[in-house]
Order: sequence, then C-alpha cells, then structure tokens
Amino acid sequence: MAEEPSPFPEDTDNLSYVVRAKGMPEFPKVDLQEVSVLPLRNTLLFPGVILPISVGRASSIQLLKDLRAKRIPYVAITAQKTRDADKVSPDNVYLVATLAKILRYQPTSEGNIALMIQGHHRIQLTDFVQTEPYLVAKFIYIPEELPDETHQKGLLLAMREHALKALELLPESPQEARTLLQSIQGMPFMTNFLANNLPMELSERQALLELDSLAERAEKVLAQLQSQLNVLEVTEDILNRVRNTLERQQRDYILRQQIKAIQDELGESPEQNDIARYKEAAQKKKWSAEAQQAFEREIARLERIPPFSPEYSVITGYIDWLLDLPWGECSEDKLDLKRARRILDRDHYGMEKVKKRILEYLAVLKLRKDMKSPILCLYGPPGVGKTSLARSIAEALGRKYVRMSLGGMHDEAEIRGHRRTYIGAMPGRILQLLRRAGTDNPVFVLDEVDKIGRDFRGDPSYALLEVLDPEQNANFQDHYLEVPYDLSRVLFIATANTLETIHPALRDRMEIVELSGYSVPEKLQIARRHLIPRALKEHGLRSAQVRIPDETLFHLIERYTRESGVRQLYRELSGIARWSALQLTEHRKKVVTVHPDLLETILGAPHFEKEEYEQNLRSGVAIGLAWTPYGGDVLYIESIAMPGEGKLSLSGQLGEVMKESATIAYHLVRAYRLAPPEWFKSHDIHIHIPAGAVPKDGPSAGVVLLTALASLITQKPVRPYLAMTGEITLRGKVLPIGGVKEKLLAALRAGLKVVGLPEANRKDVAEIPAELLEGLEIHYLKDIHSVLTFALEGFQLPTTELMLTPS
Repeated sequence: MAEEPSPFPEDTDNLSYVVRAKGMPEFPKVDLQEVSVLPLRNTLLFPGVILPISVGRASSIQLLKDLRAKRIPYVAITAQKTRDADKVSPDNVYLVATLAKILRYQPTSEGNIALMIQGHHRIQLTDFVQTEPYLVAKFIYIPEELPDETHQKGLLLAMREHALKALELLPESPQEARTLLQSIQGMPFMTNFLANNLPMELSERQALLELDSLAERAEKVLAQLQSQLNVLEVTEDILNRVRNTLERQQRDYILRQQIKAIQDELGESPEQNDIARYKEAAQKKKWSAEAQQAFEREIARLERIPPFSPEYSVITGYIDWLLDLPWGECSEDKLDLKRARRILDRDHYGMEKVKKRILEYLAVLKLRKDMKSPILCLYGPPGVGKTSLARSIAEALGRKYVRMSLGGMHDEAEIRGHRRTYIGAMPGRILQLLRRAGTDNPVFVLDEVDKIGRDFRGDPSYALLEVLDPEQNANFQDHYLEVPYDLSRVLFIATANTLETIHPALRDRMEIVELSGYSVPEKLQIARRHLIPRALKEHGLRSAQVRIPDETLFHLIERYTRESGVRQLYRELSGIARWSALQLTEHRKKVVTVHPDLLETILGAPHFEKEEYEQNLRSGVAIGLAWTPYGGDVLYIESIAMPGEGKLSLSGQLGEVMKESATIAYHLVRAYRLAPPEWFKSHDIHIHIPAGAVPKDGPSAGVVLLTALASLITQKPVRPYLAMTGEITLRGKVLPIGGVKEKLLAALRAGLKVVGLPEANRKDVAEIPAELLEGLEIHYLKDIHSVLTFALEGFQLPTTELMLTPS
C-alpha cells in the first residue's frame, strides 16, 4: 500500500537524532492544557527515545484519526496495568507517562496503524476529562534532576562499557548497535535509551520512569546491566564448556577409531581380549542351560556395542556377576560324626537338641549324598549362643560360613536384587554372599529373622518365602540375574528371639529348634570352659595368673547377672580380668585369687538381690512363676478382702490377658461357692502383684491367682515352699504353658521345694536333665480340684452341682 501524506509535520532531523546526537536535545514544552492518552500493553517510552509501535485497538485507532484531523502531533504514552484488558479505564493506566511526538503515521494492510514516536517530556496525568471512546487527561510536566557534569561523565562511561561488554557476549550482535552506543555522548539519553531497551519487567521499567533523579535512574540501569552481564557471562561459560565437551568427545571418538583400527590390524583389540577371556572362563562353569543362554546372549550384545557406550559397562558387569557366582562348586562335606560331635561339644556346652539334629543330618547325608539341606530356626533368648553355634556347625561340616543380618531390613530388593533397568543395579545379598563364600553349599545364617521391618518398599519376609522353601529354592529367581539359581544345597540357619513377630508362612517353612536359657550349673561350666579363658586371653593374662573359685563364680552369677544367656556374665568377667591385670602390673603380684568378698571392690555393689522364699505366708498370698526374656522369675500374688460392694480391684501394671485370668479366677471361686453369696456381695477384693513398675502379662498366672483367692476366702494358707503356674479356664481345666525350664530354675534359685505344673507340661519336664532339677518336687495339675486340694492343706472342694446355682 502506498504511503499517504502525513497530516503531522515531518521531523526528519529527529529521526536520525539517535545517531547524530551528542547529548540530550532540549525539546520545547507544548502549549497544551490536555492531551490524548495512548495506553500500551507491554512497554512504555522514555524521553528522547524513538519507538516504532503498531496500533490495532479500535479506541486507539479512533484517537489517532482524531489527532490527524486536528493536526495535533502530540500524545501521552503510558502503560496499562492489566495487559489483557481491551477496554482501558483511568484506574488501569500508570499516571506517570511520557509526552511523545508522532514522527511518522502509516496505515497497514491489516487495518492497523504503524507509528514512529519520540518521547519528549515526562508528565503527570492529573484529571481525566474524557474516558470514551478514548482517554483524554490534563497533565503537568515533571522536572528532571540532573547531577553535576563530572558525575554525568562517570555514569556515561560506566553504562557504555557495560553495554559494549554485553554486546560482545550476545551472539550475532549487529555492528550498528556498537556504533550507536559509541556515538551517544549524553548521560540522560544513554540512561533513557538503555532503560527503554534492556530486558526487564514492565513494573521495573515504570519504576525507572517515575524516578525524578537522573543519577538514581542511571545507577539502577547500571545494576540491571550488571545483572544481564552476569547472566550472559554464565551462559557463555556454559556454551563454551558444552562446545569443548563436544569437541573433546569428537576428538576422542576419532582417536578411538584410529586406535581400534591399529589394534584390529595387529590383532590386539582389548574388547576382543575381554570377550575371549569371558568365553574361556565360561567353559569351566558347571551352570544351567538358562545361564549358558543368558551368557551367550550378553556376549553377542557385547560384540555389537562400542566400548565407550554406557551400555558396555552394564553388560560387562552382568557377565562378571554370572562368572563370579559359584555355579555347582561345592565344598566337600566332612562326614566324620565323631569329629563333628567333638567340635560342637568344644564350642558350646549343653544344647543337646540342636547338636542331635545336626548329627542326624550328617548321618543321612553320609548315606544319601544329594540330600536337600534342612531349614533350621534357632529360637531363644539373647546371649545363649545361637549365632556362634551356627559358626561351629559350619566348622563341623567343613563348609564356608556366611551371615546376613535381617534386623531392620525394609527393602525386598535386599533379598531379590534390583532389576537391571535401574542405574547401579546389583544382585540381592543372597547371591552377593554366595559369591563371597565361593561355594554353593555354605552355612548361611539369617540373623535376627524376627526383626525384619516392612514399609512401602515391600516386606522382605515374602521374598524369604522362596529362599527358605526347600521345594522352591532350587530355582531361586534374583531380579538382577534373571536366571534360576539353585539354593537347595545351602544350609540356612535362621536365628530369632521370639516367634510372634515372624510371618506365619515364613515360620511354617522352618524347623524350629528352641534354645532355652542356661541354668546356674550350666553357666558355671560355660564360664569355666569358655568365658574365663577368652576374657584372660583378650586381656593378656594366662590362666595360671588368675584364680576364680567356683564360689566366686556362683556369687557373680547370682548377684551380678540375671539373664538367660551369658553376655552380661562375660562383661563382668572382663571387669575381673582388667582388675587382675592392674594387680599384676602395679602391685607386682604373681598370682591373683578373686574371692567372693572382693567382688564389691572390683564390680561395685551387687546388681540383684538373691531371691529367697518368704516363710510363714499368710492366707491370700501365693507364689507364681513367670518367664521373661532374661530367664524365669518368681511372683508373689497378694490379695486382701475388705467390706464393700463386691468389687474386684487389680494392681501391679497387669496386662489385659492377666486381668482376664484374674477375672476368671474370681468367678470360679464364686461359682464353686467357696463362701456364701452374701460374703461376696458385702466384700471387695484387691489383688496386687509386687514390682508395680514392671509390666506383667500372660495367661500362666491363672492357677496361682485362683489359689490366692481360694486361700483368702477360706483363710487356709498355701502349702509352704510351693510355687504354681498354669492357665485356668471357666470349666476349671488347667492348660499348658511355656518357658517350663526357666520357671523351674527360678523356683530353685528362690529356695522353693515344690512346683505345681499343668499335666500337659509333663513332656517338657522330661527333656530337662534330671541333675538340674535335683531337690525340686514337681506335682502335675489337671483341674481346679487337683489345684486347690494340693495347694490348700485340708481343703475339700464343694460338689460341682453347687457350681450351677447362681450365687
């Protein structure tokens, strides 16, 4: 479209002003009272700056047409606050604006108007005299505050230097821009020119326009320039690093190709050497057909991939794992039963049940070479030697020993491994430990199987189901290996302190072997055979230098330790060894004898008081037996009656199960009419179990609670030196309980002579060596009749018909 004659006076001098100007020109003030307002969406205009814009809004086009008709070339340029608003109100424009002169007016084919405008003065819009169809407002001029000439020169030089540096860092910056910056000599115009052209938010640009001080505006422009310069420098640095990396990679690639060509010519390719080494190692492996296929598949991939590819190291890592695993490599079992018995007896005292099971396995293995290994679970309190027994079993069998702690394990991948799609993937710890062992049939200890954790990452117990199932572990699938691996020849031995927290399905796959706590005579033998020699050796002493009589050991066990195992006993013996070493070195003694009266000097005051039977117990008091993780214990059940309303009170920090046992015992004595119904209605009963700070729970106190209540109501004291344990039912039946050995040993420690046990526990007593129970009479109980007639001398239970009549 041909350009129409402009209705506005042409100002060709100002069009080229930016190139020729030596400083900010002095624009005359226009004699206007009001001015039309042209709002811009995303920019604004500074004084002295020439800006091309395209006007397309209907109201703005109407404004320009009216100015053209009136031949008024001036307009107020401001920015609207809301960019997307099509209709602009006085509230939506900034009041600090720029009075601009229209230098060129050009309609376009799209219906818009192309303008060339130049800012003259900063103005303040005061009152809007028209809002439709466009804004017209009154205005006042805003004066500029100029710094002194020296300050202006300094600011001008700084801005020019920063701007030229930024142009150097910009890719493909035009030479005209450099010429333009060098030609500008005035600080005010340099400030406004950069403020109008630097990339920044509209609000920041408006804030610069509103500054009256040119020096302050120039300093903020400098800060913005410095910020942009920093960004450009970082960008340039990044681009240089990327460029250098690409050039180095290309150079390395060319060099590798040249080296590869030379090595191929000489027949010395390291990749081919690696592949040849892998193939040679694979020929010696006794692995399955699936493993052979996986190996050949990965070798074929390796031959196709360049060595500098990331996939190359992943494949070689997988092949290394395939070759490092002991496929079919088994250590030869030592099937000498006498030797195995000698090793087991040498390292551990007692434990006949588990020793017998290992010797049975050896005997069958001697007759049938390919027998699958059993899955054992050694269950017992801490410190009884479960883990060390597994090490002795490995020595007795002549196998390698590996151990994996399961305590606190949460991730199933610890067992099965990670899939190869993950970076840094590895096989699970089962295969890792088999590689370390170097054989397919080690003794593999799964320590603390009862302390496996579970969370959002899975439950390792489910992964162990396949590992510990003799019918499945011949084809164990690791996620990383993805090839079946035979675990059937591994002798897995799990250890646990409790069975309650083990997953039922996992517990079903294991053969449970219980290791009960040690008695005092057993601890004496263990200390004499194992603990004392070990403590003396670790502290640089010889057995001839330190003498510890049996009386001292007995006092040490009774007064300084209370545990099922012997860990605390070993700590106390280590304290004695340290004291003995001090006596031998400082006091020049040749032999140190540790008498019982020296224990308080060496170890301090006794930690525990010896449990002794309290004679002449009154009616309403009975003695029970309890199992704890540290061994058996004696409980005194106390009960009293007082006038009241027939309430039953319980104290002593009892658990829910024990409270239910007390309720059953109370209802039984009422149902069997051990007292008239009126007595129960007029008396409250309080049952207390001392050591109130210690939690107590379990059903085995039912019998002794019943006995204490019957003694209280009938006023017949309990038989002297008697302790009882067993669960009682509402039918009056006595049910079996656990921890028999620990409870009987606790009764012996307390000086008790008679123990009442459920009839169903007779078989458990038969497994305890008779010498441990010497001096203890055991009476077996079947029902409420046998309990009360034995515990209360001269007591006769009322007929059972009376039980059916409500009391």
